[in-house]
Amino acid sequence: MLDIPSRVRVHVETLLAAQNDMGVCDAFEQYAPAGKPDAMNAPHPPKVAGIDPTVPSPAHTVAPVAPTSSPTAPPPPPGPPGAVLQDRLAGWVSDLTTLHELTERLARTTGLDEALQELLRAGAALVGARRGLVVLEPGDGFGPDTTIGLGLARADLGHIETVPRSALSYGRILDGLGGEDGIAEPDLFAEEGLDPRHRQVAAHLGYAASYALPLSTETAGRLGAAVWLYDEPAEPGERQRHLIGLYARYAAEHLARLLELERTRASMATMADELLPARLPRVAGVQLTARHRTGPRGGGDWYDALPLPDAALGLAVGSVTGSGPSAVAAMGRLRASLRAYAVMEGEDPVAVLSDLELLLRLTEPARSATALFAYCEPAARKITLAGAGHSPPLLVGERRTEFVETSVSAPLGMLACWEAPSVEILADRGETVLLYTDGLLHRTGETTDRAFARLHAAAAAVPRALRRDPGAIADHVLRSVLPDGLDAAGGAEDVVLLAVRFE
Repeated sequence: MLDIPSRVRVHVETLLAAQNDMGVCDAFEQYAPAGKPDAMNAPHPPKVAGIDPTVPSPAHTVAPVAPTSSPTAPPPPPGPPGAVLQDRLAGWVSDLTTLHELTERLARTTGLDEALQELLRAGAALVGARRGLVVLEPGDGFGPDTTIGLGLARADLGHIETVPRSALSYGRILDGLGGEDGIAEPDLFAEEGLDPRHRQVAAHLGYAASYALPLSTETAGRLGAAVWLYDEPAEPGERQRHLIGLYARYAAEHLARLLELERTRASMATMADELLPARLPRVAGVQLTARHRTGPRGGGDWYDALPLPDAALGLAVGSVTGSGPSAVAAMGRLRASLRAYAVMEGEDPVAVLSDLELLLRLTEPARSATALFAYCEPAARKITLAGAGHSPPLLVGERRTEFVETSVSAPLGMLACWEAPSVEILADRGETVLLYTDGLLHRTGETTDRAFARLHAAAAAVPRALRRDPGAIADHVLRSVLPDGLDAAGGAEDVVLLAVRFE
């Protein structure tokens, strides 16, 4: 808010105190150059919020005075008292408001790619450029390394990458060869010694100037560099450099947090994938396909398929409560134990789950889990299964799409002694049985009944041409039940879908 009556009075909100670790007074000190204040005829205005209104503004906020056409021309009439100060303070408040809005938009980004795109858009607006690119290349060498462009296609980025790294301004920054305060190249084609390949690429892409800034923090070190490209010879002014410097400092801190989160997600996904089967077994009479999506913090959903004696096949899906490293580790232990019990007594799924429940209650009393184990006989197209608090399988065929009726049972670890009767499925040739975890239903964001109805409708709508391929069936179901990218990795819930098609 700015209110200037005859006696100057200023109210300035502290717009960037949280974002840039400085109050309005500090921001004004960075703007104000050293020197004596101009003399003013008006009475000295009082200080407001600790700001002395007589502090002069930086040179870029003062409009230059054009020379008169004649030496004898009378000087222009003096403006009203405080008019110059009013203009200067209005410029300061405008700059702070702009930075506040841009940093707020950046703070709302939750993904690394989204934040990099927002950084490029905001930076282009601040320095007056139309295109640019940001290179994420953390100095610790642990990645992820990526390049994202604004107004540049992938082919354009490929052209730029053919230029020797040392000939690019952002390349020198990434290699630690200077440019801590930014590197401006106001006229590339006028520079002596410009790399021939750089000249060729710049002419091909149509840019004539650039301005590059490093992205780094005190704790994380170097994260990368951003460069904005001008279509004509140009460079940002003092005011623009100051604003983009403040914005880049905040952006680097935000990127460092998102980078750490991205690394954690990637580590959890890798850990979970390594604890699941590297490949599914090949057994005569059936085709197997699995789809797995890991949540951002890593969850405890798993699946398994292992050959058993007498040409049988053991199938399992399950979910451990909780998330994070502890849930992933518990999932690995539970899956390994189930494999051992399946080998010993797999033809009796109830016994397998009973042994698993006893192990869970004795070794991890504070944790519960849901599980479904099926003993599959491919030659007879027969499945005998038992479930512990798990969703029923879905049978998909040419003439029927229906949920398998299973008895209601509690999850493992919830009762003193678990037991539930098993059920049998007799499938026809060409039919597919879908085993899945509750995450598939939870990701829809709907009630349980509506989620089951959505799953049934998706399975019934599988095109006839896709029904011969269990992988195509699984993909169609995922896309239909979880549209608009909800089936992507990194969703709120783990998802497991195991498709078993009888030939």
